[in-house]
Amino acid sequence: MTSEPEGHGAAGQDPVWWGWGAAEKHHPLPAAIRDLLGALGIPARPSPPVKLADVLLPPARLPVRVMIELRALVGGEHVLDDRESRVRHCRGRSTVDLLRLRAGDASGAPDVVVVPSDHNQILAVLRICSHHRVAVVPFGGGTSVVGGLTPSAPLESWNGVVALDLRRLGGLRDVDTISGTAVLGAGLRGPAAEALLAEHGLTLGHVPQSWEYATIGGFAATRSSGQASSGYGRFDQIVTGLRLATPVGTWQPGRVPASAAGPDLRQLALGSEGAFGVITEVTVRVRPAPERHTYEGWRVANLMTGLELLRELAQRDLLPTVCRLSDEVETAAGLANSVTAGTDVTAAPAAPPTPTSMPVPGGCYLLTGYEGDAGTVARRAAAVRAVVAAGGGQALGEGVGLDWLEGRFHAPYLRDALLDEGIFAETLETAAYWTYLPAVYAAVRAAVTGAIEADGSPAAVLCHVSHVYPAGASLYFTVVCAQGPDPVSRWNRAKRAAGDAIMANGGTITHHHAVGTDHRPWIQEEIGEAGVAVLRAVKAALDPAGILNPGVLVPPAE
Repeated sequence: MTSEPEGHGAAGQDPVWWGWGAAEKHHPLPAAIRDLLGALGIPARPSPPVKLADVLLPPARLPVRVMIELRALVGGEHVLDDRESRVRHCRGRSTVDLLRLRAGDASGAPDVVVVPSDHNQILAVLRICSHHRVAVVPFGGGTSVVGGLTPSAPLESWNGVVALDLRRLGGLRDVDTISGTAVLGAGLRGPAAEALLAEHGLTLGHVPQSWEYATIGGFAATRSSGQASSGYGRFDQIVTGLRLATPVGTWQPGRVPASAAGPDLRQLALGSEGAFGVITEVTVRVRPAPERHTYEGWRVANLMTGLELLRELAQRDLLPTVCRLSDEVETAAGLANSVTAGTDVTAAPAAPPTPTSMPVPGGCYLLTGYEGDAGTVARRAAAVRAVVAAGGGQALGEGVGLDWLEGRFHAPYLRDALLDEGIFAETLETAAYWTYLPAVYAAVRAAVTGAIEADGSPAAVLCHVSHVYPAGASLYFTVVCAQGPDPVSRWNRAKRAAGDAIMANGGTITHHHAVGTDHRPWIQEEIGEAGVAVLRAVKAALDPAGILNPGVLVPPAE
């Protein structure tokens, strides 16, 4: 069979199957980063991915009758069972996912990829799969980093697995300029959605690091948060309504902007990760495209000073559209300026830190960005500058801000280059009230460092804050170390230690990456037994056969 064209890609580009993004954007590890790793004592050892032909795929188990029914429903050209399609749809894009793929491990791959054209076809697919006990994994951009795309329930309990690729559910379905809303197909990727809205002089303003490949439906299903969340809000704050296909029929929460007709059922659909239904379209709040963009850099004395400045800005309702505060380690490593983490590095850090010298004196990097009409940008920038300067901030000008803007999507490509050289790089995130944020930060750094360095390998643990609220903020950690002989097991130990530290110190197990399977061990601790019972009840009501993304989000009953 021929592969389905990836029509919703960034500028039509297909991502590589073994990493992140389009092949033409992949480059060797920059010399500056190689030098920095050497200074950190992290050795590089070439570790290329296997060839696609050498990937080990499990035998397909889908009954012939189901295959016939699916082909009759969506057309044979939209039912894909070739090697590349199955490999591309078997995992997300966490480092563990990529390490397994690069080693040729495609265990858990779907038997077939089905590419429906509309909501009604999805309803029919779900009916077929429910009847035949076939698991269904909704697939948008494939950018999950928490094990959200590989069923964790025993595959033997299902008569096969179908990946439901939503790429054909695109389009700008409706624009209401009076109400300031738009209806978007769930399969639209971030760049395509912004391009369609731009034709109407509008913007969504939601730009996470996964923006190039993640989809509108994925943003909703994971409660995504973008780089401009301080100005535009998290994605769940932008959504006014959704339409989902479920095994029991259509579910459409959110028909009006606000209602007192019982609990807000939109909140059950948002963050449901494909476990309750398949999001097919999303109604979102849109805004006029900004006239002006201004980005500036600051150096502040230390992380705690920076946190206090962000708290003051948030609680005085003065936050910029974009704000990002890097800790001393991330600042010293040069990754606060994302161009350094990209493909066009022009200079290495002046004095690369060593494990014994981090964090180095020199302060922390703070980025502020403003979007809107000229008057609004000028007023907000002036107010923020006054607060930051009064707190001892040193202005670095707009040049470093523009560098960040240019390189803000480069980090996943750098991760691929690191993997090619045998270097492990992964992220984890949380959020907490201001009161608990310093303790969470210290506990996670200690837990991750201790778990990784237990075998004698050095690790660099970097952190930044990029989502800020009046009551608290997020923490986003980046961990870099040598892969070693068993990087997956070592990371799993570190992730368990980090999760336990987060929960013990007042954080959330995830701020915007979602639960998937990776965070499921902590979900009951976070939401309580009653909360888990609610999730199970909703799952049972909407998906009685349990076919949707089995093992994701909802803990299995004992």
